[in-house]
Amino acid sequence: MHWNIYAVIPLILTFSSLVQPTNGAIDRQSIVSRYNPTRNVSSQTTPMQVGNGFFAFGADVTGLQTFEPFAIMSSWGWKNDTLPPGKTLEDIANYHGVSWLNHGRLVEYDFGSNDPALEQWLTANPNRVNLGRIGLLFRDGGGNVLNVTEADLEDVKQELDLWTGKMSSSFVFGGEQVRINVVSGQDTDTVAVSIQSTLLVNNTLGIFLDFPWNDGLSKFSAPFVGSFNLTSNHTTNLSTNLGGGIQAQIAHQLVASTFLTSLGGDNFTITRDSPSTHRYTVLSNSPTSDTFSFTSTFTTADRMPSTIPSPAEVEESSVSAWEEYWSTSGFVDVFTGSTDPRADELQRRIILSRYLMRVNEAGDSPPQESGLVNDGWSQSRHNCPVRFLLFLRSKFHMEMYFWHSCHWALWNNWDLLSRSSSIYSRFLPSSLARAQIQQGWSSGARWPKMTDPSGRSSPGEINNLLIWQQPHPLMFATYELRSVSTDQEKKQAVLEKWEDVVRETANWMSAFAWWNESTSVYDLGPPMYVVSEDTSPNVTQNPAFELAYWKLGLGIAEMWMNELGVDIPSNWTDVKNNLAQLPLEQTDNGTFYKVYEGLEDDFWTDPEFTNDHPALVGLYGWLPQTEDVDLSIAKATAEKVWVNWNISNCWGWDFPMLAMSAARNGETEQAIDWLLHPLFQFDDVGMPIGGVRVPTPYFPGSGSLLYSIAMMAGGWDGSDGNAPGFPKDGWNVTVESISKAL
Repeated sequence: MHWNIYAVIPLILTFSSLVQPTNGAIDRQSIVSRYNPTRNVSSQTTPMQVGNGFFAFGADVTGLQTFEPFAIMSSWGWKNDTLPPGKTLEDIANYHGVSWLNHGRLVEYDFGSNDPALEQWLTANPNRVNLGRIGLLFRDGGGNVLNVTEADLEDVKQELDLWTGKMSSSFVFGGEQVRINVVSGQDTDTVAVSIQSTLLVNNTLGIFLDFPWNDGLSKFSAPFVGSFNLTSNHTTNLSTNLGGGIQAQIAHQLVASTFLTSLGGDNFTITRDSPSTHRYTVLSNSPTSDTFSFTSTFTTADRMPSTIPSPAEVEESSVSAWEEYWSTSGFVDVFTGSTDPRADELQRRIILSRYLMRVNEAGDSPPQESGLVNDGWSQSRHNCPVRFLLFLRSKFHMEMYFWHSCHWALWNNWDLLSRSSSIYSRFLPSSLARAQIQQGWSSGARWPKMTDPSGRSSPGEINNLLIWQQPHPLMFATYELRSVSTDQEKKQAVLEKWEDVVRETANWMSAFAWWNESTSVYDLGPPMYVVSEDTSPNVTQNPAFELAYWKLGLGIAEMWMNELGVDIPSNWTDVKNNLAQLPLEQTDNGTFYKVYEGLEDDFWTDPEFTNDHPALVGLYGWLPQTEDVDLSIAKATAEKVWVNWNISNCWGWDFPMLAMSAARNGETEQAIDWLLHPLFQFDDVGMPIGGVRVPTPYFPGSGSLLYSIAMMAGGWDGSDGNAPGFPKDGWNVTVESISKAL
């Protein structure tokens, strides 16, 4: 059964949180623990991680960063580089880009100025900081540091207990056993490290801390963050015995920003290795003991707590928070009782993605593409034409926020999603200014693409001309409203909470649509970029996916005002009801949707248009059916994409998007094939591999996997039966607390 979205949108917004009922108790702990990742050698590209969503600590096989300089990153650790020579803050404030004609009216964008140095600085700043490095220090009996490599270790074992967030490592060095446990605090950005070894006796085993220089220069070829040899570019200063459990604190200053590392736990001595480095040595003050535990809390001065937690308190917070996470929110079991041999791998991806998203992507702002692992997306996509150079510099992308975070809604993790979804209310003033003051639109808020916690749009043609991020807040708002629809008081609070964002989003969507007197319809573009970012912006008009998303979004906005009991702006309804029809290609072999209006009919054989995100399959799959989408044409189009698109160049969220299309169209075997496609891979610790196009990890792959799994397992509005997106043969799917998708 297929429902048209406009027949059920009142139900969507009013009556139903649509949580899939439990089909039987799931032994959650045994399923989670089955997929505890293990290693006996360090990866060269991805760490094993502990963290809390705001903060993450990446470790090599020792549980620390002894041999691999994996990063310690946060959602709050940002800095600005020195301004270009001769530039001032006034120059930054007065930056203006190029103006392009939009249907006879000049519109100013943030790119194309005559000051490339200033644009480069604006693109690169602020940039995210690697907070430091913590590793093991091996010494001989005379106190001399030994040059130890990972190859010198024997019997190496590392395991991450997903249920509790505890990471344990063990190895033998020089005939002596070393055991290390590492956990991350959930209430503070703290790691607690516990070491047990006879090598601690007489301080032949210690700890080092080191702090790198970070800047906004290209680091695309290096997955780790910062440079440890540019010591003159920055400063560190050591203070001791500050109270509140702080035995030592290192203040790391980069340009005008200072980051604090506060150490506590068992008594220790800390010394700076030399005045010319930012490396410090920590040795236990109990040289006869074979145990040593310490904590390291990372903050800025304005975030500094009055006390730092003890190792026991950090472990307690980790165990409690992770057990609550696994026990109380959504869960999907595709393994128990399934006979399809692929079920085990799919379950592994689900569990590890759930863990890693909680570590990397549960902060108070949308995450960057590589989460809190590294600043991997910094220069450009591999193998892309010059016009697609992307200067990402650890910033986040509002069009990707859907794929990063909307899964939290379906898995009922509102405590986590609410941390970042307020980004729309925080960005509303600057988005109103962008639309109306800078660009001269009659009303509304234009949401940025590539940005940072300030909400400023980073320069770049694609950054300023992409539009598919515009309806996203309407989706987040809708899912939050559904989650409280049975509680009238909470429902009213959510309606009021999102009212301004919904209104101004729809206002700009209506203002952007241009009335074409010759065709008597509202057109979208030009100029604009489509989802795939691979068409010429000056000729791109009425793209199929964006038209469908516009119609869905304006319909949601109308219903939102109805629920509030306020008047619906007439221009919303006028635009929604008179949008251009989705562009069609009619051939002897059938009728199909086109990427955009006016595109030649043979575009299916042109790699320029079939080489990136296949958004045409999102018309019915990712999106529910809108009134202008013919399901038979949508299905035929999706099947033509399967045959004609360059799937070998697809990546990340492309595969779950393809899977959702297949699932809604009843092709459930194909849906599973897409989710387990050879080009859609997750490594041994669950990191989503970027593939041929982007570096690893590429976390939109994880978020989209979880969104598609929730939809396929929990269903969507109008779907029938249990797990409607899964094949009936070979799959036994049990769900708990999963909400239906739109």
